[in-house]
Amino acid sequence: MDMKLIGSTFLLIFLAELGDKTQLATFSIAAQSGKKWSIFLGASIALVATSLLAALLGGMLGDLIRPEYVRTGAGILFIVFGILMIFGRL
Repeated sequence: MDMKLIGSTFLLIFLAELGDKTQLATFSIAAQSGKKWSIFLGASIALVATSLLAALLGGMLGDLIRPEYVRTGAGILFIVFGILMIFGRL
């Protein structure tokens, strides 16, 4: 296990997720239901599942496509999603 890579990945994802739509949705659901531990467990499982999927697909893509192309594609998707969010289409 590469602890430096684990730490940097944690820090990057933690900072990127602060205040995002998932966190705000979790906050809203917990406030409405009052069942914070059930919401925490459900949100945690969802985040682990999506992270597993991303890691597996990213690992497969990394073997098939040059990492520079994957980063460029991800950047373009972020821009497209941002534009869609600005105009209320997402």
